Amino acid sequence: MTGLEVLTVGRVGVDLYPQQSGVGLAEVETFAKFLGGTATNVAVAAARLGRRAAVLTKVGPDGFGDYVRSALADFGVSAGYVTTNPDLLTPVVFCELNPPADPPLLFYRAPIAPDLTLTEDEIPWDVVDSVPLLWVTGTGVSAEPARSTQRTILERRGRRGHTVLDLDYRPMFWPDEATAHAEIGWMLDHVNVVVGNRTEVRIAVGTAEPDEAADRLLARGVRLAVIKRGAEGVLIATESGRWSVPPCRVEVVCGLGAGDGFGGALIHGLLAAWDPQRIATYANAAGALVASRLACADAMPTNAEIEEVLCI
Repeated sequence: MTGLEVLTVGRVGVDLYPQQSGVGLAEVETFAKFLGGTATNVAVAAARLGRRAAVLTKVGPDGFGDYVRSALADFGVSAGYVTTNPDLLTPVVFCELNPPADPPLLFYRAPIAPDLTLTEDEIPWDVVDSVPLLWVTGTGVSAEPARSTQRTILERRGRRGHTVLDLDYRPMFWPDEATAHAEIGWMLDHVNVVVGNRTEVRIAVGTAEPDEAADRLLARGVRLAVIKRGAEGVLIATESGRWSVPPCRVEVVCGLGAGDGFGGALIHGLLAAWDPQRIATYANAAGALVASRLACADAMPTNAEIEEVLCI
């Protein structure tokens, strides 16, 4: 892919969604397979909006790994930086869809996910240096060797261009909150855009209160803080001002992937050099559309769909 605009780094997997809703996994009879994983979904969301995107991650030497590469190609995302760990399996995630707004997830990533075994010799350093937008996640520093690798990526990047941290805090990937706070907190001094929900900013900066969290992020050198407040919308803050954007009301089918749809739209707005309020409004609409659909990568909206919501 020439003229790459976006490189996301991190989690990939295969999501298995029940074909029967409102029941526990024990009662589910059939599942459908979809591409998933935060960094992967965000790349797909950006590609749906016309951005040239790639994901840097790893899979296992199995059929699911083959599926990841073919699905990425189908979505228009480069799989050129998807490598293989010969000793691990591609992660699988089961979703329960009950409750639909915040469905429980069952991760099969033992003993460790391939994406957490990224090493420095697998990094396309020329892309890290030159890509307009680099997207990293909190999950990416939850284990070695990916932790050290992602640190090296950020140190070399030096906050150039848009260097975005998706806080992406998943308790099951960490031994305790203190460790997550220390490792994710280190990243704040090496990025210029941070996005996360109330729980995630509490882990990162020690408070879930949106305005105080924004103040603490800006004090660390972050130039754009994006704090998702659920039913209260989004707070977006810079040194020169802050804006509260109301939510888009939708009937929730599945809340999974909404944050990733938001992320892809955030990327689009950043690359388009939109003002912060416009970015947050657009991203809000994208996230709402994903929440009104089933699946993650497959549910990412187009620009026309987002604009239609904004015009209602």
